[in-house]
Amino acid sequence: MKEFLVELTTSVPEGTDTTEVSRRRAAEAVRAKELAATGRLVRLWRPLGELRSIGVWRADDEADLRERVLGTLPLWPWMTAVVTAVQPHPNDPGTNGWTA
Repeated sequence: MKEFLVELTTSVPEGTDTTEVSRRRAAEAVRAKELAATGRLVRLWRPLGELRSIGVWRADDEADLRERVLGTLPLWPWMTAVVTAVQPHPNDPGTNGWTA
């Protein structure tokens, strides 16, 4: 699988019932754990003081990432994504043995 750096920004549509937002956020947490368990979600960060996420995700290609990985997130219909394919760097001090 290839690795992707993904920046996700969630914008809840105006007028959405708070119960629906809470339901989707709870489901999002469950789905993120499932994706992590299968190796699709590697790491996830939130920039300090911001409501967006930056993460390392794995998929066969960008279409697979968008359709079968990110597309399964309950908040996906409210998200925008900036996707950057990345590859290991020979000088990466954090190499853990994974290779493309």
